[in-house]
Amino acid sequence: MSSTYQGFTAEERAAMKDHAQEQKKAARRSSRADKAAQDQRDVLAKIAEMQESDRILAERVHAVITASAPVLAPKLWYGMPAYALDGKIVCHFQSAAKFKTRYATLGFSDQANLDDGTMWATGFALTEVTAEVEARISALVKQAVS
Repeated sequence: MSSTYQGFTAEERAAMKDHAQEQKKAARRSSRADKAAQDQRDVLAKIAEMQESDRILAERVHAVITASAPVLAPKLWYGMPAYALDGKIVCHFQSAAKFKTRYATLGFSDQANLDDGTMWATGFALTEVTAEVEARISALVKQAVS
């Protein structure tokens, strides 16, 4: 274990800057309907910017989440597509390129109702979105907002 603190990585600093910009942009919007529409456009634009492999996964995850839990509002969270209930993030998609990892992830916050005994998963690695994976994501998201 190193005793010298190296600070945040470039990717972490970029995510924090993204979050600050998201907060400023949200504060400038006037109506709730304007915010929701712009948040949806921002999420779709962020997905469109992704590398092809991440973009394909993100598009499918977005479609499954919005169809399975229309109560969740898409919004950006630290530069990642996320889905909120009453303004609180329930789940998010993290592209592999975001932090230079070998796979994308679907993560759930403590707001998600996924409790199962004394230990349960809150993050899932994604390498492909098959029909089986779509069904599993749908079930998780439905449970998360139940």
